[in-house]
Amino acid sequence: MTIPTLSFLPLFLLLLFSTTFTLSSSMDCNKIDRAVLLSIKQQLGNPSELAAWLPATNCCTWFNVYCTDTGRVNGVYLSSLNVSSPLPPALGNLPELTGIQIEIMPGLFGPIPTSFSKLSHLEYLQISGTSVSGSIPAFLTHTNLGVLVLTNNKLSGPIPKALSGLSNLRYLDLSGNSLSGSIPPGLLHQKSRFLMLSNNKLTGEIPRDYSNGDIDTIDLSHNRLTGNPSFLFGIAKPMTKIDLSWNELEFDMTHVMFPFHLTYLDLSHNRIKGRVAKSLKDLKLSNFNVSYNELCGEIPTGRYMAGHGADCYLHNKCLCGTPLPPCSGGN
Repeated sequence: MTIPTLSFLPLFLLLLFSTTFTLSSSMDCNKIDRAVLLSIKQQLGNPSELAAWLPATNCCTWFNVYCTDTGRVNGVYLSSLNVSSPLPPALGNLPELTGIQIEIMPGLFGPIPTSFSKLSHLEYLQISGTSVSGSIPAFLTHTNLGVLVLTNNKLSGPIPKALSGLSNLRYLDLSGNSLSGSIPPGLLHQKSRFLMLSNNKLTGEIPRDYSNGDIDTIDLSHNRLTGNPSFLFGIAKPMTKIDLSWNELEFDMTHVMFPFHLTYLDLSHNRIKGRVAKSLKDLKLSNFNVSYNELCGEIPTGRYMAGHGADCYLHNKCLCGTPLPPCSGGN
């Protein structure tokens, strides 16, 4: 699924807000919330696309503004606005906010405002440089769900440690920006957790607490992360997607037991040593890549291994066997 631009109401927000958000011309929005929205518009430089956001009108009828049945603003969706401004700090002043999506705004720059730490209802936070794609996480259709989506922007600076205090946050996507520094621990809470921080400039080691809890997806690809991430793995872990590609991570894969429900695994372009783990034979992976590492030895065969082509293993130290050339006597 790809989230459309402002000319279409995004499908996942329709599903998400079906039980918690209301669009109604019969209600009037909270006057304080309306003032905050007008401040957001001003901080964005009063883009022409928001011309209908007028002080004397009901903000619950404004294009892609969502309200509760009591008139409190708890959802905003903005996309493809012609702006050149920082991310508006006023977004943190909507106390009932449970959903924000801001995407495809390359003129949006600067750090993630500290005011976001006040968004205590958030469960879903996305500030990324790629449009939302793939399947909709099941929890997105639940009630009482918070959402923040900010995609295709140019945000920079560190990931605020204060986001760790959002006790309901369980979906975090900050991909495709220029964020730097280390990954703060404790960003995710509750069940069905998703951590996507790909295509940034993040450094340091992955905090060990991301091996705990009900984590479905981890995508930390295209960063500058170091250290041994093998604590993330384990046959009983509920993960379905792990992408750690294009980093500087190091570990011995030989005896690693990967999560049994894993369907996507990309460890390419790292410094992984040892042999290709035999536990991979039992995983029905739709995507698999360990190329550009330092792996050696014969590739395991049998069960689901036949579905992986040679491109999954290229540019390693001395891998051999199907689908690569046969091993010599020394392997």
